[in-house]
Amino acid sequence: MGHDQEEEETPPATPTTTASKDQEEETWNHQKQTLILELSEKLITGDLQAKIEAARDIRKVVRKSSVKTRSKFAAAGVIQPLVFMLLSPNVDAREASLLALLNLAVRNERNKVNIVTAGAVPPLVELLKLQNSGLRELATAAILTLSAAAPNKPTIAASGAAPLLVQILGSGSVQGKVDAVTALHNLSTCKENSIPILDAKAVSPLIKLLKECKKYSKFAEKATALLEILSKSEEGRVAITNSDGGILTLVETVEDGSHVSMQHAVGALLSLCQSCREKYRELILKEGAIPGLLRLTVEGTSIAQERALKYHGLGFTRSLPF
Repeated sequence: MGHDQEEEETPPATPTTTASKDQEEETWNHQKQTLILELSEKLITGDLQAKIEAARDIRKVVRKSSVKTRSKFAAAGVIQPLVFMLLSPNVDAREASLLALLNLAVRNERNKVNIVTAGAVPPLVELLKLQNSGLRELATAAILTLSAAAPNKPTIAASGAAPLLVQILGSGSVQGKVDAVTALHNLSTCKENSIPILDAKAVSPLIKLLKECKKYSKFAEKATALLEILSKSEEGRVAITNSDGGILTLVETVEDGSHVSMQHAVGALLSLCQSCREKYRELILKEGAIPGLLRLTVEGTSIAQERALKYHGLGFTRSLPF
């Protein structure tokens, strides 16, 4: 605010006006704290309709407020009753609590962790199974937001959410698909995972989404990262080969993607070749891979350049002028 006033060339603040502003800010902070306590009390002790109204009001207040306000709501004890509301048979209660929890979690790492600790993941997974597309996609957004916190990843990865997120890749709205890919990408970076979170069923929708998106986008980077992971299993490699335009889409990403998506795409193609050169070499050459591989040897990341050069030892020597 001070900078805005200086740009408008207002007179410098006098001690009186400064004191007045301090008083106004103190009054506002007191009013907000009172509101936080009132809404928390209403949420904790009210009947179902009161809880729904309180959850909606919490969302409204938090959307326009700072990280500190989110923390104050959490300190007032709203997280656990909001998580309990996720289990309600009442659709309005579920939606109101979901939206409140989502807004409490945004840009607040501690709240993300506390929401998962309070038991939010199992009811969120149940919401992913619903036919109600609105609630299902809100749950997807919540899983995405919560999975951004590293301590939450093992819990979410072990919850069975991943196969349900894969279903959304094929049937959700555009935003739902973006959220599902991002959530799956977050979970794929969990080092504590002993069991892969993805299976070959994810390949076809990922290829379709990659085919349709801009190859240099952040979305493409996440989709190709997941496809590279899937290419490390035989089932994944078969699914990539059998998907309509699977290899071609990866080749196009090597040519037109960002440095990150190029690196993942060439990694996926390399996994195919290293698993069975005779089976995949001609398929990849047939889709016109050479120009993209040549470009990577000069312009790619150090990892991408190293991967491109490995094609030399995989029977691409006649085609690459190394």
